Amino acid sequence: MSIKRSALKGIAVAAVASFALTACGGGGSEAAPSETLNTEEDVTIVFNWWGNDDRADKYEEAIDLFEKEYPNITVQTGFQAWDDYWSSRNTEAAGSSLPDVMQMDLSYLRQYGSTNQLLNLDGQIGTALDVDGLDSSLLDAGKLDGSQYGIATSSNTLAMFYNPDLLEQVGVEPLEPDYTWDDLNTFIADVSAAGASMDPVIYGSVDYTGTFWFFLQWLVQQGIEPFTEDGQLNFTREDMAEWLNTAEPIRTPVDATYPIARGTQLLPLGGFTVNETASEMSWDNFLAGYSADSGSDNLQMLPIPSNADGEKKMFLKPSMLLSASANSEHPAAAATLIDFLINDPEVGRIFGTSKGVPAVQAQRDAMVLEEGSVDARVVAYEESVAEFATEAAPLPVQGFGTIEAEFKRLGEEFAYRNITVDQFVDQWFSEAEMSVGQG
Repeated sequence: MSIKRSALKGIAVAAVASFALTACGGGGSEAAPSETLNTEEDVTIVFNWWGNDDRADKYEEAIDLFEKEYPNITVQTGFQAWDDYWSSRNTEAAGSSLPDVMQMDLSYLRQYGSTNQLLNLDGQIGTALDVDGLDSSLLDAGKLDGSQYGIATSSNTLAMFYNPDLLEQVGVEPLEPDYTWDDLNTFIADVSAAGASMDPVIYGSVDYTGTFWFFLQWLVQQGIEPFTEDGQLNFTREDMAEWLNTAEPIRTPVDATYPIARGTQLLPLGGFTVNETASEMSWDNFLAGYSADSGSDNLQMLPIPSNADGEKKMFLKPSMLLSASANSEHPAAAATLIDFLINDPEVGRIFGTSKGVPAVQAQRDAMVLEEGSVDARVVAYEESVAEFATEAAPLPVQGFGTIEAEFKRLGEEFAYRNITVDQFVDQWFSEAEMSVGQG
């Protein structure tokens, strides 16, 4: 196995622009004929993912096991940070040369699947690919127009991470589980005020409004389905402005949010992982990476803030999927690798909950859930919030990856205070009008 990591930091704008969406919002290619793996033929396939060094070490261990079981298959591997990963995939998609197997995010499944870039896995299911252990809701999350283009590896949900050690330093109590968005603002302001005289300065959190999935979660709490069944936006400019203004109390008169310039300087780490912010909202499977990067075994999780009416209305989503390239010369080998990564119990032991709670029971059973361990805490967290996970995850629309990236870009501009709320909203909707559901 060979493994490499891209050191790119910039965003390949030209590469992104070169990948035009040319198909309608439905599924892409027809299923290739069922093919049995030829174990006598030596083949090489490429597998890419996004993530940090910790995830790379785990994949390297898993691929070593795969190559021992399938000695005729050599897997060339590579990984990048999130932004660079999708820039590279866009470049490859423009030349119909995506990796044989790749980590796929729900946000991008329709973009790549509906443009004939992903392998229709229907023909591999039951031969090279066993999906019997997957819950139907997770399996369906990887379908477009009834055909399978992605296989969920795991599930996750949103959590509010906090660092008790930093809170003890600044003398601020943790939030209670039933806290609201207003309570969160008060907490962030209190921590930032108390940590202002420390070296390094300790902040309460980043400006949380700049993440698109947090906005979608907030919409669900308001009783708004973010997208229509025919793949269009189902929220207004006023809704987005209201969301962005949710955090206004921690911006004025004193800006209590973590400085965006410092966050950019730290990439691929962040304020929370270098112990300069006391909290951060993210997906629960981030606990492993957060713990590894911060050097702390004491990070804790709370459910997300409640709406003003006390409702949380959380949802579970596939934390990530695995997809294959429609142009792979070795579709059976690609499907065999996907099968191994989602089903093999030893792979479940290796990854634990670092990619989310494993989607297949055999991998969940293989996890070593030592009391107090990261895996045990993530599983316990998902069990503890099960009563709040009452809603279905929003189904991303055609162009979701583009509008999510634009939201992130504008969020950074807004965090630098280069644009106003109204300018943010106007620019985002202008992009959405060109990207959502276009074919």
